[in-house]
Amino acid sequence: MIAHLCANEKTAVSRRRFLTSALAFTALTMRPFKAMASMTTGEEEKRLRLFNPRTKEVLETTFCDQDGYAPRALADIDYLMRDLRSEEIKSIDTRLVDLLYDIQTRLQLEEPIHIISGYRSPATNERLRKQGWAASRNSYHLHGKAVDIRHPKTSTAGLRRAAFELKQGGVGYYPRLNFVHLDMGPLRFWRKD
Repeated sequence: MIAHLCANEKTAVSRRRFLTSALAFTALTMRPFKAMASMTTGEEEKRLRLFNPRTKEVLETTFCDQDGYAPRALADIDYLMRDLRSEEIKSIDTRLVDLLYDIQTRLQLEEPIHIISGYRSPATNERLRKQGWAASRNSYHLHGKAVDIRHPKTSTAGLRRAAFELKQGGVGYYPRLNFVHLDMGPLRFWRKD
């Protein structure tokens, strides 16, 4: 659990408490800024259900609650969304995790969201490009800011529509390949048959 100081606290700050807060701040700065904002404002409990069809790994976790983001849960999400070709793990942008939660909530999904592709290492991304896949040279997947998803009981058109309505970044619609791409880049939409 990450300790933080209350703004209205009138007692003197002990050395131990100061160091604990400094360590928490340092850990949070390794993640996008929204993680720090959550720690000060408090969030409702956010529970996410994910499935990796390649590894058959299932994850059901509470990644955020009134105390902010849960580092262990985020680490579990990072692991599930790792580059399976290289086994490299990268921190997934908390805004992307929040977007997955928002889609799950908006569509009232009971079954886990299937993660087709999360983080991609530079070597994996280049290999996909050479094989002719539509992998951008500077893909958001390289930065832990993109994910390709599908859902067993929801059409990709339905996923795309939900993501489109949320307007939180890039949304790519790949109906022939049966997945939707989400990223934390500028707001834009595209379709590739």
